[in-house]
Amino acid sequence: MIESVPNLSEGRDLEAIGRVGHAIQSAGARLLDVHVDGDHHRSVFTFVGGAEEIVAGALAMVEKAVARIDIRDHHGEHPRIGAVDVVPFVPLAGSSMANCISAAREAGEAIGARFGIPVYLYEAAASRPDRRNLADLRRGGLEGVATRMETEDGRPDYGPPHLHDRAGAIVVGARPFLVAYNVNLTSGDLAAARAIASAIRASGGGLPGVKALGVMLHSRGLAQVTMNLTDVGATTVPEAFEAVRVEAERRGVGVLESEIVGLAPRAALAGASAEDLLLTRPVEEIVLEERLADL
Repeated sequence: MIESVPNLSEGRDLEAIGRVGHAIQSAGARLLDVHVDGDHHRSVFTFVGGAEEIVAGALAMVEKAVARIDIRDHHGEHPRIGAVDVVPFVPLAGSSMANCISAAREAGEAIGARFGIPVYLYEAAASRPDRRNLADLRRGGLEGVATRMETEDGRPDYGPPHLHDRAGAIVVGARPFLVAYNVNLTSGDLAAARAIASAIRASGGGLPGVKALGVMLHSRGLAQVTMNLTDVGATTVPEAFEAVRVEAERRGVGVLESEIVGLAPRAALAGASAEDLLLTRPVEEIVLEERLADL
């Protein structure tokens, strides 16, 4: 079994989001979770299946998304370069990273050929070392990737060397578990959120395996520290929460709540309760193993 956690650049049109979810299930994959965020203008789908079902689900999702989403009209807090921004494949029990690399390349080639969308491969499926990091592929947003495509070195792995009018570009890859985790502060102090993110991210000498940004949730007037925990063996969710809390306290700001985007393996929570982490959902709703047990 393989898990896919695609990120869709749409977090406000609930009908469109519902149609994408239906398309994934109609293709034979099992949809476990949909996380919708209007401020980030982004939705994260979590679905599982064998290699055939997971690729079919990804293609069905892209087809529906291209018909409903125009990236040129998109304005949100989260970095993105496409209507379907990123499509990662993650090995579950009985699968391997090699299986996910194969699925990613099959899906990427089909997306490029069928929909005329430029596709870049990343992480374990990357065609070369400088394309492993998702942030590097997103650098400069749509304008940045469009400019790079004009050079031989910046050509996509699949599809045409120019952006799709509506869909932009897509990044497809294979990677280990990643936990997307957000902590909302008690105020709209964006400068504080950015300073906290800078202090805790790995690239700034903070927590290992942590990528972090400070953003505004305009609909609520709150600042948020949004994180990707890329190695939960090195930094668990409780450790990330505590680091944000301590840094926030240093700046005279409180922590209101936190949320897991999508699902997380049980080990990532390290035994912490929803109350410990001020989570917006019960633990049983966000633990991957619990959801798989329901299948």
